Amino acid sequence: MLLKEKKLLLTGVLTPQSIAFAVAQLAQAEGAEIVLTGFGRALALTQRAAGRLSPKPEVLELDVTEPAHYEALARALDSRWGRVDGVLHAVGFAPADALGGKFLSTPWESVQRAFQVSTFSLKELAASLAPLMKQGGSIVAVDFDNSTQAWPLYDWMGVCKAGLSATVRYLARDLGQHNIRVNALAAGPLATIAAKGIPGFDKLESQWSKRSPLAWDAKDSQCMEAVARTAVVMLSDWMPKTTGELIRVDGGYHAIGADLVPE
Repeated sequence: MLLKEKKLLLTGVLTPQSIAFAVAQLAQAEGAEIVLTGFGRALALTQRAAGRLSPKPEVLELDVTEPAHYEALARALDSRWGRVDGVLHAVGFAPADALGGKFLSTPWESVQRAFQVSTFSLKELAASLAPLMKQGGSIVAVDFDNSTQAWPLYDWMGVCKAGLSATVRYLARDLGQHNIRVNALAAGPLATIAAKGIPGFDKLESQWSKRSPLAWDAKDSQCMEAVARTAVVMLSDWMPKTTGELIRVDGGYHAIGADLVPE
């Protein structure tokens, strides 16, 4: 078992279709003990999804815009386990006026909100839980590759995701001395609730399947499983010297400069 006796904190589980849910399910199968987080009206969704896992994990409240929640989360995990071995950051949000081709007109308030939730929260989560990673460990952020290109309609969320990748590198720099690895996992498009909130997602999905050299279908459970498997390996001890990295699970789409044209 890759994660035998590991203690993992997983954010971002909303429904059984969430990337974080697939990671949670596989992590348990690989021997991990997990705790989930949720907040507000979505907390009920997280608790319902937790009921689909075996054993049913505890769900703790974490609103990433509330500093006091990070402190309470760290105390709860310290009381429960005394340590944390791995963390999955799968949190992202942008107001409607920060997406869908409104880049030039998006107000600062919406950009600020998107950045706080989608980017700054990784630093806050890492800083609050690093003291509990006494034997080292792994922090994995679910990303969407925005390091070299601008995506149609993704707008300020793309900027925030590029910032997330940069945050990963700086956290890797500062936490490496504690043997804590920090990496990002960039998945191809998957049919999640978060994806449905992105204008034009269906067009992106259709283009992805045409260009990626390995078959990719956003609705295919095998694609979701491939992402979850990679996350589990990243959270395990099998990548002990990899940090500050962006690992892509996208069918190879990123490597192809133009749509593949069948002969």
